[in-house]
Amino acid sequence: MTRRAIGLVGARGHTGAELIRLAGAHPGLELGFVSSRELQGQRVADHVGGYHGDLRYGLLDAEAVAAEALDAIVLALPNDKAAPYVQALDAGGSEAVIVDLSADYRFDERWYYGLPELTRARYAGQRRISNPGCYATAMQLAIAPLTEMLTGPPQCFGVSGYSGAGTTPSDRNDFDKLRNNLMPYALVGHVHEREVSRHLGLPVEFMPHVAPHFRGITMTVNLWLQHPVKREAIIDRYRAFYADEALVHVVEEAPWVSRIAGRHHAEIGAFAVAAGGRRVVIVATLDNLLKGAATQALQNLNTALGFDELEGIPANGTTTEATA
Repeated sequence: MTRRAIGLVGARGHTGAELIRLAGAHPGLELGFVSSRELQGQRVADHVGGYHGDLRYGLLDAEAVAAEALDAIVLALPNDKAAPYVQALDAGGSEAVIVDLSADYRFDERWYYGLPELTRARYAGQRRISNPGCYATAMQLAIAPLTEMLTGPPQCFGVSGYSGAGTTPSDRNDFDKLRNNLMPYALVGHVHEREVSRHLGLPVEFMPHVAPHFRGITMTVNLWLQHPVKREAIIDRYRAFYADEALVHVVEEAPWVSRIAGRHHAEIGAFAVAAGGRRVVIVATLDNLLKGAATQALQNLNTALGFDELEGIPANGTTTEATA
């Protein structure tokens, strides 16, 4: 197998650590650099369990990243921070694949929006790939099989572990404030609400919350249908829709977030149908750091670099600890 060299910008964060683990175990990838201002000069293996190489964190600005002759660059940066790196790579005529994990290019038609289970057919060799948001992934996977049957905007109640708030201190990752608490935030106009509305082509209403567990998303979606449908027919529809998708598991009962932590797939279940058959409630769970970020990024890297989409993604195991 031909090995491909990749670089990672934003390696200090939770998602960065997951990407390092996945890339380190991938038979066809090697890490050319990992860039982190806070950890510059320190051994990656001292900070990322499961990584055993001798690589050290560096500090590369946009021009230095553009000068690296690598096959792919992954940008795991906060929103509004990716543009200088993209501009430097474009200005230098780089042919490297760029996978951006921020929201910066999810609304840009020139970029491939990489939610493979739903957008795989639109991939045509694009070198610029926007990775979907974690909440947005859960919402779209939960809604997509029924989009043609809906009669109103899906209403989505999302709860994420506090790792979704990143490593920069805030109320949403302050465990003392989260203890025995469920914290609502950005209840209208959240970027993932706009993202899902754009990519599904229908208005979506989203109400995010953060809880005191470290990782994992529970997304409860309320759907109104044009015509009455029986529960068994809905389950059959979801099973057929995702029949060939190794990273989407359809289950009959409502999935638990504690069972998805540290795993690479999403689970969709519950399929509760109200009296009359026109209101359906779907529950989706996924690990926000894996299928909601790093695992999905690896799916996109694999495709762009010529590997099997699932190469390096454990089928039933994990690459990480299930807790912080």
